[in-house]
Amino acid sequence: MVFAPSPFRSTSSATHSIQSPKLLSTIDHRLIFSVSFDSLNKRRSAAMEVLCCASQPKNMAAPPKEAKLWGGRFEEGVTDAVERFTESISFDKALYKHDIMGSRAHASMLAKQGLISFSDRDSILEGLDQIQARIERGEFEWRTDREDVHMNIEAALTDLIGEPAKKLHTARSRNDQVSTDFRLWCRDAIDMIVARIKHFQIAMVKLAKTNEGVIVPGYTHLQRAQPVLLQHHLLAYVEQLDRDAGRLLDCRVRLNFCPLGACALAGTGLPIDRFMTSDALGFTAPMRNSMDAVSDRDFVLELLSANAIIAMHLSRLGEEWVLWASEEFGFITPSDSVSTGSSIMPQKKNPDPMELVRGKSARVLGDLVTLQVLCKGLPLAYNRDLQEDKEPVFDSVKTIMGMLEVSSEFANNITYNKDRINKALPAGHLDATTLADYLVHKASFIIKS
Repeated sequence: MVFAPSPFRSTSSATHSIQSPKLLSTIDHRLIFSVSFDSLNKRRSAAMEVLCCASQPKNMAAPPKEAKLWGGRFEEGVTDAVERFTESISFDKALYKHDIMGSRAHASMLAKQGLISFSDRDSILEGLDQIQARIERGEFEWRTDREDVHMNIEAALTDLIGEPAKKLHTARSRNDQVSTDFRLWCRDAIDMIVARIKHFQIAMVKLAKTNEGVIVPGYTHLQRAQPVLLQHHLLAYVEQLDRDAGRLLDCRVRLNFCPLGACALAGTGLPIDRFMTSDALGFTAPMRNSMDAVSDRDFVLELLSANAIIAMHLSRLGEEWVLWASEEFGFITPSDSVSTGSSIMPQKKNPDPMELVRGKSARVLGDLVTLQVLCKGLPLAYNRDLQEDKEPVFDSVKTIMGMLEVSSEFANNITYNKDRINKALPAGHLDATTLADYLVHKASFIIKS
């Protein structure tokens, strides 16, 4: 069936002691290397056994492996190495709330369209509520043989309510399911980041108001240029943050379209209502092209790009505050609550939080590059490579949230040293431009006269 576009609606090292060159010539180097590598391999094997044992509870047998959801035509299961390599439950379980949210909407739509009974729908919804409660109480068993968050929840639902759970996958593929989950997760992440940006903006405005009338040297090329009000200087960062929030909100608008119903890539011949699921999940409308719906990760790239710009802005501010807290500048003094010391130099008071803001910006930029390289060679439509899109996004969002939070804390706990700043103002001919302007204005007045 052709998927038609839908109209829009709203270790230590040991050395051998060699006594003489003559003795050296009697040693069989190949034997030494053979023994060394054999010992190394034994140590590695022992270490791997320890790691594997540590990951499993003692005296507890692993549950028997289940048949895969996709395993109908297969005569044997995957090897343990393949299963470990291909699982994503270790990280994509972070999507559980959104996966359950999407399944609720999908089940309700299936019932309305007569594809499942209302009794089955009620059993599914009740079972999903119980599973979410178990996850949030820390009682849910995440299993690698169930591969990902979708199959873990669906299999647990089958264990819980039986046959009705098997009908939940009707008219749905993991391809459109994960795209929907990820859009919902990113939408919530944007809302959280924007809220934290606003919180930081408030902290910067308060800092500016506390230092009303304070004049500081303005810099270009890191050389003294002209005098500026400290308030004006601080509010420049507020403007940057405002654009940061705007980029995120623009991204939110573009990502807010629903992939559900696209299935694997070509839609479904079953009479589903894509607008119903879209509305139930708070999307603007269903996505118009099914192949785009399952393969698009532009929304992820936009989010990571916006985060990278935020990280860059925070890194610039971090660099400035680190410099201004140095003895050479001495313009600011961070309180003890946002500073750290040295293990050997008792006089040290370091602005480490902002140094780490500067440092952590690198990983946020790296997350963006990771996604760009991941996506650059993928043909339509869905490819398993896209399983690797989650971890950089989770890392980027977590890091940006932490950077914004600690920057707000720092802004609330620094003091501008007005005496030190005033003593610094006479150096560098900061009024040279003002004097030049005065002379131009005076000459102009004389000419006119």
